[in-house]
Amino acid sequence: MGNQTSRDSFPSRPKIIFLGTPQFAVPALEALIDEGYEILSVVTQPDRPKGRGQKLTPSPVKVLAQENNLQILQPERLDDSFLDILLSLRPDLLVVVAFGQIIPGRVLGSAKWGGINVHASLLPRYRGSAPIQWAIINNEKKTGLTIMRMDEGLDTGPMFMQQEVDVLEGETAGQLHDRLSSLAPGLLIKTLQGLAQGTIEEKKQDGSLATYAPKLKKEQGLIRWSWPSERLCGLIRGLDPWPGAFTYYEGKMLKLFSCFLRDVRRGSSVPGRIKGLTGKGLEIETGKGSVIVGEIQSPGKKRMPVREFLKGRQLSPGSILGT
Repeated sequence: MGNQTSRDSFPSRPKIIFLGTPQFAVPALEALIDEGYEILSVVTQPDRPKGRGQKLTPSPVKVLAQENNLQILQPERLDDSFLDILLSLRPDLLVVVAFGQIIPGRVLGSAKWGGINVHASLLPRYRGSAPIQWAIINNEKKTGLTIMRMDEGLDTGPMFMQQEVDVLEGETAGQLHDRLSSLAPGLLIKTLQGLAQGTIEEKKQDGSLATYAPKLKKEQGLIRWSWPSERLCGLIRGLDPWPGAFTYYEGKMLKLFSCFLRDVRRGSSVPGRIKGLTGKGLEIETGKGSVIVGEIQSPGKKRMPVREFLKGRQLSPGSILGT
């Protein structure tokens, strides 16, 4: 790692700079604090406007750092002035968890042992910024976590440890996010301990097996009811909670959340036609089979269970979505 000459000399208690921003990164930072690692500084994205009032809001990682009286850095860019600060802190290791910016090689080089990253996929599959969402969209049966040594590529560095998990039936990107976030601390601590003990070997990624998980855009949520039920349900689950899969009814947008397969056979169906209510939600026909949607959201309103949403609304069996 980094400029190391002997893996045996990796410190048992490296001095760490932690780089992370969203809720996904919070449990990992909590674990480092609880395990007694010295956190020289926490680097997170600048406060951003949020909500209807567009009030400047700190990141979840910043909130945790403040609660623990840690030094906080919030650079807009990882430029030379930021690099000077890092060099003055003399870190042994950078730990990166969902930071939100590409880490330049000169920044990685500021730490004696470089940087390690917690990535939410089984690399080399789903390199990039939205691995959890794309695993769901593509109806993967398994995914997981990878701890890797960072290089200047996009999630291309050699791997230290992986943890595989099953994707559960009906699981949304939000639910899988929370599950992987809770597993990340254990794998991170185990990796740091293994490096200190010299029991972990790097494993080079096979680039020929690489797939990519680019950042999601809102327009990717448009539901095409002609798709088969499996593909359509994967889209709805993968974009739950953000940005949300959407359709139209009588010219008004509706966002759909929480999807289950009802029928995967072709049968005689009209794509987008509502069949009726079931115990889990609203059954809707697709190009092949049907799906059940559990929650709906109108523009400017909160998402709500289908039965609650339908009170006072004309969305009866036989109605066709997508118009």
